[in-house]
Amino acid sequence: MCKGLAALPHTCLERAKEIKTKLGTLLQKPDSTIDFIVPYPEKPEKPPKAQKPSPEEALQWRDSLEKLLQNPYGLASFRSFLRSEFSEENAEFWVACEDYKKTKSPVKMAEKAKKIYEEFIQTEAPKEVNIDHFTKAVTMKNLVEPSPTSFDMAQKRIFALMEKDSLPRFVRSEFYHELIK
Repeated sequence: MCKGLAALPHTCLERAKEIKTKLGTLLQKPDSTIDFIVPYPEKPEKPPKAQKPSPEEALQWRDSLEKLLQNPYGLASFRSFLRSEFSEENAEFWVACEDYKKTKSPVKMAEKAKKIYEEFIQTEAPKEVNIDHFTKAVTMKNLVEPSPTSFDMAQKRIFALMEKDSLPRFVRSEFYHELIK
């Protein structure tokens, strides 16, 4: 680390002057803080940690994807597993649909519907989920007038896919075996 002002590298002195100037500007113009830019954004708040389930509770997840997805720790573990298999979009889509169904405001519902469609449903979407053409067509038709049930068919298809395909692999995985020890 630098000792004394003479030992400071040239860039450190420039940075210090820049910060001093910005602080001086802020102090002189308290009503106009729009020009003041904080050099480092604050860290986002970490969500509270989910409590690890008992081995008995985790054992129930073998037979119930619904129980697994409803448990915050189980959902996080399952998502980590899916991420390792490059199929996390399925759980993300399911979670987005659950959040969407809780939306009351028609304006917010329309905004969320558009976002979910663009992120998960439309062809070449960044996190496109694997649904058949019929389901995609029905979902698109439902989005003409968004309602809490607009994504139900697609969500049920993805749930069935995770239940039939991903859950059995998760139960055989090291992720799961660590939970039931």
